[in-house]
Amino acid sequence: MSDSYPVAADLGVAGCECCGLVLAATGGAGAWRCPRCGFALYTRKPHSVQRTVAWLLAAVVLYLPANLLPVMGTNSVLGRETHTIVGGIIELWATGSRELAAIVFIASIAVPLLKIGALALLAFTAHRRSRWRQRERAALYRLVETVGHWSMLDVFVVVLLVGMVHFGVLASVEPEPGLLAFGAVVVATMLASSSFDPRLIWPHADPGRRPGAHG
Repeated sequence: MSDSYPVAADLGVAGCECCGLVLAATGGAGAWRCPRCGFALYTRKPHSVQRTVAWLLAAVVLYLPANLLPVMGTNSVLGRETHTIVGGIIELWATGSRELAAIVFIASIAVPLLKIGALALLAFTAHRRSRWRQRERAALYRLVETVGHWSMLDVFVVVLLVGMVHFGVLASVEPEPGLLAFGAVVVATMLASSSFDPRLIWPHADPGRRPGAHG
């Protein structure tokens, strides 16, 4: 059904991502400026799939240390303890805070994995110029963009603890290297999401046609 609708590039128009203005696309391969807001315009983001995959690979590499290294350390009169994300989830579950454990699991484990998988699927199908389930893939991209705003939840929790829990010689909380790795995973997935051009879900009707050209 989606094949019956031409894409914007086939019609020789482009939309500004900043202000929403729709205007005639130029025939050149580079960027030009929106006359309303000055935002750089492309019929397609340059090297979108390559940049998306590069950021996804970085996120995958950082995901293991983010979950294996401690994210938080506590100092008290009883000694020093370090906590990983998984260990914290298990401890919360064991102490009866199951709702909080579920929130941390979703925000810290499930969301990054699902986001990496979803973006990998979008990048792969865009590279193949696939027309498989285009509406569903567009909805998946919108979901990834929406959920991405909550990806830093676990980092926010630890930062708040570090800033608030400090009782002098009695106890204190300090961030650990795992927190930096986890923050890097979140940033990498956010950059991967912003690098992906959702317009690639609807490829040109003619692969050999230049952007903005009429035939």
